[in-house]
Parts: sequence; C-alpha cells; structure tokens
Amino acid sequence: MNVGTRDPMLHVAVAVVSDEQGRVLICQRPRHKHLGGLWEFPGGKVKPEEEVLAALRRELREETGIEGEPSRPFIQIQHRYPDRDVFLDVWRVDRWRGNAQPLEGQRIQWASPGELDLQQFPAADLPIIKALGLPTLYLISPEPGPIAPFLAKLAQCLEAGVRLLQLRAKHLAPGDLRQLAAQSVALCASYGARLLLNADPVPAISLGAAGVHLTAARLLQLKQRPLGHRFLVAASCHNALELEHACRIDVDFVVLGPVHPTPSHPHAKALGWRRFLDLARASQVPVFALGGLEPKHMAQAWRCGAQGIAAIRGVWRAPDPAAAVRACLESGGCGVGLE
Repeated sequence: MNVGTRDPMLHVAVAVVSDEQGRVLICQRPRHKHLGGLWEFPGGKVKPEEEVLAALRRELREETGIEGEPSRPFIQIQHRYPDRDVFLDVWRVDRWRGNAQPLEGQRIQWASPGELDLQQFPAADLPIIKALGLPTLYLISPEPGPIAPFLAKLAQCLEAGVRLLQLRAKHLAPGDLRQLAAQSVALCASYGARLLLNADPVPAISLGAAGVHLTAARLLQLKQRPLGHRFLVAASCHNALELEHACRIDVDFVVLGPVHPTPSHPHAKALGWRRFLDLARASQVPVFALGGLEPKHMAQAWRCGAQGIAAIRGVWRAPDPAAAVRACLESGGCGVGLE
C-alpha cells in the first residue's frame, strides 16, 4: 500500500442477537486477529455484490451455527481506526433457530446489555452498547400548562410504554418547576422510566432527574461531558458541527433535526431523510430523529440509522396519546427506500 493511502472502507454486517431473557450474544475475537481479545457482536465482512442481510445470515451460520432472521435495522456506524475505516451495518435479530456454538475457535457467551463493559469492546462497537440501553421512543413534553392535566397525560403515556422522557419547562417559576419535576420524576420512577430535564446540568440533577438534555447552545459552551457517567446526558443537534461536538464530549445520545418542517421550529431548515442519514452514520453516539414526526415515521427513522424518534406533537398532542405511544413501539415494516 502506498504511503498516505488507506484501504477502502470495510463494510461489516453486525447482528445484535437477543434471547427470551433479553440477553445478547457476544463473541471474543481470537488473539491473533485485529483487535484480538476484545469482545464484539457476531458478524463479518460483506462480500462484493452481496446483500447485507444475506451476509448477516451467512456470518451467523458460519460463526455460531444459528439461523437468524434480521427483524429491523438497529444502528449504522462509521469509524476510523489508525489502520482502517469500517462501516458497521447493525441489525436486530430477535428470531433465530439452533444452538449458538463457537464454530471459529472464538469464545461466545450470552450477556445482559447492562453487564457489557465498554472497555472490553472495540471503539466502533461502543455506540451499539449505548443504543442497547435506550428505547426507540424519546418523548418530549411541550411547555407545561396546569400541573394536574400534564401529569394525567404523562401517566397515560407511561402506562402505554414510554420509558424515556424529556421535561421541557423553560417558562415555569422556580417553585413551580421544582414541584412539577418532583412529581414527574416520582411518576416516571413508578414505571421504571427515566426523566431528563432540559436545563443546566447541576440544577437538573438537584431536582431529581435521571440526567440532563442540553440545548445546542448549552452543548457548544461545554468543553467536556458534564455530570460524569452516573447520569444520562443528551443533546439537541441540528447540523454536523453540533453533532461532532456532542460526540467529542461523549454524550449518551442526541436528537437530530428537524427532519420535517415543524411548528415548534418554524424558521429552522428541514434536513430531510437523506441528510439525516448522512449525519446519523457519522455519529459516534445513538441518534433520535426529531421534527414533525409521528408513529408512522418510526420504520423510516430506523432505515436511516436512527435509534428511533423523538416526538412532541406526534404523541403528546395526538387525539389518543397512549395509542400513539403503542403505535411507535409496535412499528415495523422496514423496507429499503427513502421517502
């Protein structure tokens, strides 16, 4: 290879295989291979002219002996190692047959997503592990009105399956915000859900939130991740610059948009799905699609490399918010076209 040149990007099909207990299958790379000794998710190189799903099925069969059927796209990752560039095309595999076996001399095991040690995986796999800890729907509240109706609607959404919420309350008086945050945190906790507060990081945690959601302006003011890793840190991004900065300070996930025109940001230029796909692939953290999105857009978001969708009007202000939540969580049908 000539000095200063690199091999073409390596396209890798990766499977996140889940069992009935919610564990995922991981394999340890043989010591003599690139990144030997580290753990990874099963998969391998896509051959020239080979379809990615065919490659995925083949690699699962050759590596582990199972016959797997990909259920949906999970995440797409571009990563630059010192010696090579890789593109990980990651798919969920929830339906499979056979007994997983180490057919290529590797170690394999089933592990709970919460047990995965980031230090024992290649850098390119870290967004996969972060994505495993997140749901497919990130609900964002509108500016709250009276507290009682707000909490009643929140309870409907939680009962329907919401497990991650951003509380946006930029115009409440401090005392009202403390009251609303305390009641919302308690309500979320009763359903095993996490609430992030759109506020300065330290005050957000003092109000009992599970983490903080940074506006783009707050994000760009930070030179490092706030709050350590005990709490979730998310950020709003609208362009490549903001997304790169979010990845640099190692946030847990971002919302990226607007994908479509939206009344909440009437002057913001819509990205469209193709630009969203390009940005999401370049991200080193999971990305939720945001902006004018409804449950019907979930499958499209997955096709474009998103963790899922972040919704405000499409869920909170739907005629039946609980039904909208269920529609998001039950979405499927992942064809290959872009709208």
